[in-house]
Amino acid sequence: MCRVSRLTTGKTLFLLGVLVVLIIIGLHFSAGNTDELTPFESTTRETLSPVQRVVSVVSGKVTDFFAFPVRLYKLSEHNRQLEQQVTELQEKLAEYNEIKAENVRLKEQLSFKTSLAGQLNTVSAEVIGRAADNWFGIAIINKGSANGIQQDMAVITPAGLVGRVTNVTNHTAEVLLITDPRSGVGCLVQENRAPGIVEGVAGGSSVVNMVHIPSDLAPKKGNRVVTSGFGSVFPKGIPVGTVHKTRREESGMFKMATLKTFVDFNRLEEVLVITSSNVDPVT
Repeated sequence: MCRVSRLTTGKTLFLLGVLVVLIIIGLHFSAGNTDELTPFESTTRETLSPVQRVVSVVSGKVTDFFAFPVRLYKLSEHNRQLEQQVTELQEKLAEYNEIKAENVRLKEQLSFKTSLAGQLNTVSAEVIGRAADNWFGIAIINKGSANGIQQDMAVITPAGLVGRVTNVTNHTAEVLLITDPRSGVGCLVQENRAPGIVEGVAGGSSVVNMVHIPSDLAPKKGNRVVTSGFGSVFPKGIPVGTVHKTRREESGMFKMATLKTFVDFNRLEEVLVITSSNVDPVT
């Protein structure tokens, strides 16, 4: 009985202590805003302050830990969007540069056609292929008989002579370039009117030879060579190239000259096919 009584008394005292604490807290909150803390409140705050700091720090770390993946995902997504924008801008810049270069080439063609409008009728075409076994000998263009293209028509650019049409389909044509050894073009030197024949060189990209030049009319380095107009294929006066060097032919009867062509056959993209000409071949 005595033991039970002591337990009952202990519980009573504990409950009484809790009740006192609750009453004090209630009095504190019911008192409104006070400038001074009670001794009990001050002691409680001082006791719990380190615990509150630890809880606050741990809470911040936990919040940062769970927020880091979200920030990382947002940063990754932002970088992906920036990379996509850079790629799109690079594509647009490349497209712009291509259009700009094409406009320059087309303006050159338009200027060429305008200056010779009363003498040459031409059809514009694009180079769509080269012969795999003869890169500097054969070019394929995207215009054919449906566009008025016929065999043996001369092909030029604003820079100068390209070659002549050899085979035609409805929508394509094959052009034999002047750099092909099978090509032969009647030409003359502008400065001294020396005649000769321009032939291609095997494996040459922009180099041709002018052969059978009279020995007493040997051209000088830098002289310009143009078509002579002899025959019915190439109109007179189409620029071909400039003289690089001159030497005597093996027969010893004529001179020959190595020419640097005006047309860059490595970058041949657009051409003009001469469908008709009013140029007088004997002037």
